[in-house]
Amino acid sequence: MTDAPAKYPQMPLSPETAQQIAAGALRDPFAILGPHEAADGNVWVTVFDPGASQMSVITERKEFPLARVDGVPGVFCGKISSRVPYRVRGTNDAGETWENEDPYRFGPVIGEMDEYLLGEGTHQRIWQVLGAHVMEHEGVPGTHFAVWAPNAKRVSVICDFNAWDGRRNPMRLRGATGVWEIFLPGIGEGTPYKYEIIGAQGQLMAAKADPVGFGAEHPPATASMVRDIRGYGWDDDGWMRHRSEHNAHDKPISIYEVHLGSWKRKRDEGNRPLSYREAAVELVDYAKEMGFTHLEFLPISEFPFDGSWGYQPIGLFAPTIRHGPPHEFRDLVEAAHLAGLGVILDWVPGHFPSDVHGLTQFDGTALYEHADPREGFHHDWNTMIYNFGRAEVANFLISNALYWLEEYHVDGLRVDAVASMLYRDYSRKEGEWIPNIHGGRENLEAISLLQRTNTICYGEVPGIMTAAEESTSFPGVSKPVDTGGLGFGFKWNMGWMNDTLDYVSRDPIHRRHHHHQMTFGIHYAFSENFILPISHDEVVHGKGSMLTKMPGLEGERFANLRAYYGFMWGHPGKKLLFMGCEIAQWAEWNYKDQIDWNAAEYHTHAGVQTLVRDLNFLYRETPSLYVKDCEPGGFEWLEANDMDNSIFAWIRRGGPKDPEVVVACNFTPIERMGYRIGLPAAGKWRMALNTDAKEYGGGGRGDMNGVTAEPTPWHGQDHSAPVTLPPLTTVILVRDTN
Repeated sequence: MTDAPAKYPQMPLSPETAQQIAAGALRDPFAILGPHEAADGNVWVTVFDPGASQMSVITERKEFPLARVDGVPGVFCGKISSRVPYRVRGTNDAGETWENEDPYRFGPVIGEMDEYLLGEGTHQRIWQVLGAHVMEHEGVPGTHFAVWAPNAKRVSVICDFNAWDGRRNPMRLRGATGVWEIFLPGIGEGTPYKYEIIGAQGQLMAAKADPVGFGAEHPPATASMVRDIRGYGWDDDGWMRHRSEHNAHDKPISIYEVHLGSWKRKRDEGNRPLSYREAAVELVDYAKEMGFTHLEFLPISEFPFDGSWGYQPIGLFAPTIRHGPPHEFRDLVEAAHLAGLGVILDWVPGHFPSDVHGLTQFDGTALYEHADPREGFHHDWNTMIYNFGRAEVANFLISNALYWLEEYHVDGLRVDAVASMLYRDYSRKEGEWIPNIHGGRENLEAISLLQRTNTICYGEVPGIMTAAEESTSFPGVSKPVDTGGLGFGFKWNMGWMNDTLDYVSRDPIHRRHHHHQMTFGIHYAFSENFILPISHDEVVHGKGSMLTKMPGLEGERFANLRAYYGFMWGHPGKKLLFMGCEIAQWAEWNYKDQIDWNAAEYHTHAGVQTLVRDLNFLYRETPSLYVKDCEPGGFEWLEANDMDNSIFAWIRRGGPKDPEVVVACNFTPIERMGYRIGLPAAGKWRMALNTDAKEYGGGGRGDMNGVTAEPTPWHGQDHSAPVTLPPLTTVILVRDTN
């Protein structure tokens, strides 16, 4: 759609209008600036350039001088022969001359259908319209800018091109959509920019970063950056065709959670973090060697404060520049896929920081957030809560989810802090929150947003997965939306994590009194599709590392940790382990430095690392350990009540032809010789894994050659065998089918 040229009643331009131009006070700059046909049929061109003392228009055939409007520096107006393409040439008082295209001679870019969907708040792929797009428009290369600011009186692009002067490139408002746009010729990849906004009350706002910008400057600088995200030549078709096989409930999923800024650093280069391309080699190779199936990254979306670890993002559509530009993040994703690894991103739709260059009061009103702090402010994190009930805001978030899945081939999204979204009274005292329309505490708008996001993502992008970090007993988090659920593929099992970590952190002499903490999880293990998470939150802020959580002397700490990992990998549920936990580092995680790779040079630490690797490969190669992770038919207790000995034993089952697995754990420092365990079948049972093995740093005790089932009924089974359970050890037995 192209605006009709304005018909001026008289020319040249009036001084009053020229003053408005110079003050940046035009509500509709395209009605005045650029070429316009006057009532007498003449074509007049109006140009504003405050640095010029002379200005002319250059067409293919002729140069037309423009006259400066008296008393208004920088405003020029004059006639040209006809409405044809042209450039403008300026000269300053020092005699310096420059020449460029006039942005105000170009028509709109946004089409009628996009305009309609944006206005309706149903444009699922807003990044294809909003933001800064490098393109050729009307035969001229440049960048198209578009931003939603419905209550603004004026919006301008500011950048080096216009000396960061908001008066020079005010944008065109597209009807009732609230979207402003402009095509700036000559602007391209790598240009920093912001939006200067005159707010609803006529106030000049702090310059804003682009909410849909594809890149940003290196923090602490805060401008957005023009990034051309077109034309990446993906080479991961094989993975994309079959990735549903890697994300399904009946497949092995073992996730390595990574904060890319502190996984590994280049010590000899100022201790800088790895680039995306370096991680595409070093991190991907390591995760593959360790047997993980997926990499999960703490938020990649651009964020201003390193100490937020990405959980307070401002550039939701921009991969953080800390590790490289967008295409290089694609290099990392592609490398993971070629290595057989899925990629999951932590995604933060619940809140955003209050930095002045961000979304807060974006157009002078509470646009993305609630105006009432009882709905719109997070006390815990000093952040703003999105107005989930506003159609355009919900559309912004849903589009962002699709953006990462489609543009970057990401395989899944783990949604952060879902509990804070679900409840209006989350971490609030009486009187600090507003009930929903029914008088309840549930955030109905957030629930609807999560349901719509999952429905759209699973519907539009086959084979992906979503997971919720949800810490309450909210029902149906991983149930289908059409049955009343939230529609997530998986839910983090925070209850299991809290209970079991509390148990293993206790002195073994006291564990008998807390036996239920290890068994209670099975009561609800199949109510959701669970991931068992040992995440970054468990090894920071004074909680200590996984190793220092363990009681006892040094050797007992390692044995406790090894037994716990064996318990975790044998337990129903998908697995997640934060970086550094696999090498049992002593230190708490520090986002400012790399994990303690030196620890892995010592036998006990390297032993834990080897154990995690072997657990991953055993898990992946043993269907009974994963096929029914989310089904009660895949689990049966053998021994759940031996609290005096702190022993647990159970069966894991897969399909009809999959050999059963028996897992037994001894969480005391006393060796249990000849401890009889029921077995579901006769024959030989091989020792698939023993966490006390010498290669893991243990004592090498136990039935390393396996056991043979005897026709002695025990634990409700027709067969059993006496098993040696070394101190603080988990053993995994697999029925031998040879």
